[in-house]
Amino acid sequence: MPQCLRPEGSSRVRTGVSSSSRHPRRARPESSRMETRLPSSLSPQATPDTAPGSAPNTLRAPVPEFLAPVVSGQPSRLEQNRLITQGYLRIAHELQAIVEPGFQIGGVSHTMPGWFAFAPHASQEAGKGIVGAVVAHRVIDAAQGEPASSMQQALDRSRYSFRQRVTIEALSHALSWYGLPRDVAAALASLQGAMNLEALIDPRTMWITAQRFAKLYLEAPGRDPLAKAEAVVLTLERCLNEGNVAIFTDIGGSADAYLTWRKSVGPVPAARVLVEFSRPTSRPDEAQRAYTFALEHAQDVPQPSEFGRVLPGMSSESLVVAAFALYEQARQAPSSPARDGLIRMANNYLAYREQFHAVQPAFTPRQAHLDEVPRGELLQALTPVLCLEMGSVMWNFTDYAVTQKDRDGKPLTSKATEYNWSVFSDRWPPILQSFEFGYRSPAALWVAPRPLIGPDGQLTGAH
Repeated sequence: MPQCLRPEGSSRVRTGVSSSSRHPRRARPESSRMETRLPSSLSPQATPDTAPGSAPNTLRAPVPEFLAPVVSGQPSRLEQNRLITQGYLRIAHELQAIVEPGFQIGGVSHTMPGWFAFAPHASQEAGKGIVGAVVAHRVIDAAQGEPASSMQQALDRSRYSFRQRVTIEALSHALSWYGLPRDVAAALASLQGAMNLEALIDPRTMWITAQRFAKLYLEAPGRDPLAKAEAVVLTLERCLNEGNVAIFTDIGGSADAYLTWRKSVGPVPAARVLVEFSRPTSRPDEAQRAYTFALEHAQDVPQPSEFGRVLPGMSSESLVVAAFALYEQARQAPSSPARDGLIRMANNYLAYREQFHAVQPAFTPRQAHLDEVPRGELLQALTPVLCLEMGSVMWNFTDYAVTQKDRDGKPLTSKATEYNWSVFSDRWPPILQSFEFGYRSPAALWVAPRPLIGPDGQLTGAH
């Protein structure tokens, strides 16, 4: 199975982009390095989750202690990613101990994993993408002082491993065929160094990806080639960061609130969770309806997942409450199949809230930022190289796409290029498939993600 490659010296990189004349070194605005904005726009898909006049994914004062390190002060995006990944690890172990009474916190489980066992690995992938952006930023920074005299020199500044370098160089040359200066081409190709580069072995995927990135570059804001490349890189960095923070404050915040409440009342039956635990837009009657629906369909194959259709008009935060009730019920299930079915349904409820409501504003903000390229188009360009590493288990989008029907019927376009990760309906089925990979090897999910290397050469990420 193709591997999700990572930049071995990614954060130690020095970098470069070419143009016909030297550019004075531009200091990136502080906001491009440190700023974290929680998404304040609604998803383009209507949901009943947000009260009139309020913004989704915003924190209610006071900031919970669990979330404070991530959203308070000015941590770097890589530091935020490290804190988020660590926070998910803590929650995953505490919740697994609820589902599996014999589970030792800090140990390994062979039982069906919950949503939070997947979350550290997904957060880590976001961190890898941010590291890729750091690499690209440094390629650009180096070019401001000395434009590269060759593509090889530009790529040398990224310090990618030989295995990564081969594909990145091929993509760089493909970008140069569209007229991009060599340093710009090297920076935009380096942006993808932490993703599934093997997807680009298919020449159709390679050329369509290059074409899409060339379009993003040509239409990007900026007065010169380096500024345009910077806009593309900054867009991805912000998108990944904002999405990760939004999910963590939303789903992670709900889990922290649940665990805090549970500690105050002790072990509780599912019925009590449905009545007494709540989130800002949840309703007890809706949570009960979602819970009953899950009990009725927990053993279905496949389980229902189109919750907007089968549970119309329901706040997705009611699904979150129902999910915690299902985890409590799973603890008392009479058999492993019964328990596993309940955990799956709970995971799907949380994932639906995560994808349909929490992260969507980061992917398709209602108001575009003037210094960015369109996020939806950028995510479409990156969709074929997306992947998820879960310990020894690897899932990647390209393998998913080849099993699906050819959408456009054109032999010159690969199936993986026919999807757009920013569109909920395009990413929801592959996300559910990635869960299936984890279910087959549950112990793999309890291997903590390997630390990332930050731009200062120090370890970051989970540790």
